Amino acid sequence: MNKKYISPFVSGFAAGVLQIVPLLKGFACCLVIPAAAYFSLLLDKKANKSEENISFKKAAVFGILTGLTAAIFATVFEVIITLITKNNDIVFALPELNKMFSGMPVDPKIKQELINIMGNIAKEIKTHGFSLFYTISILFNNLFVNIIFGFIGGVISMQILNKRKDIS
Repeated sequence: MNKKYISPFVSGFAAGVLQIVPLLKGFACCLVIPAAAYFSLLLDKKANKSEENISFKKAAVFGILTGLTAAIFATVFEVIITLITKNNDIVFALPELNKMFSGMPVDPKIKQELINIMGNIAKEIKTHGFSLFYTISILFNNLFVNIIFGFIGGVISMQILNKRKDIS
């Protein structure tokens, strides 16, 4: 692995761990991932003892790598915890999801299909501790959200760090 990209991986790992903590899970996209992008740039700047401004390209790449790493680790940790406990948010929320789907102004066949899909996911998780559909869906969700917010966090962090004169 290229040493110049170590800080996004370290920060992304930390963000991935924080992303599965129940109270922080809701703030992962808008607080944890941008903060991890900030820390990846800050760590890189301190490790290289660099006084020069961070370029847009570097900020974007570090933000995207941080988001990508966080998404992968968060998904892996979520799957491991689900495998061990045979429980997750889908299983807990299934009764409420059924109520929500029944109140939607959509074709009854579509509602029933959605309820069946969610029920099958919950059943697979309860019996085997794993659902391929659930795993793929949280991976794509995490990738999409974390990469976008990592990019945004990297660009905003570039502005903050470039304005700071003293990094110590």
